[in-house]
Amino acid sequence: QVQLEESGGGLVRAGGSLSLSCTASGRTNDLHMGWFRQAPGKEREPVAAISWSRSSIYYKDSVKGRFTISRGYATNSVSLKMNSLQPEDTAVYYCAADPRWATMSSATGLNMDYWGKGILVTVST
Repeated sequence: QVQLEESGGGLVRAGGSLSLSCTASGRTNDLHMGWFRQAPGKEREPVAAISWSRSSIYYKDSVKGRFTISRGYATNSVSLKMNSLQPEDTAVYYCAADPRWATMSSATGLNMDYWGKGILVTVST
């Protein structure tokens, strides 16, 4: 069993930066990991993902060039560096993990094996 815990959210002004971190308990070496988000009144959507081997990376189009995902095997964690944040990035961000790569970029993350509890990111104007 894998448990995921997010940290690093908060309030930032538009144009600013935040870094999210997700620490896992349990074996994650064979799991793809990533981030989803859910804005108020909207469905949950995939944001970024990184494969277990780090050979494949996915980004939602609207965050390409602004967000960077990385993972550390020694720390059993995945991070999301977010730059040039905009008000539309405001959402609860969820860490996710699954052995199937397609699941990491699927709409809403249906059938995802593991979820964190989520952490709020608020971008003010």
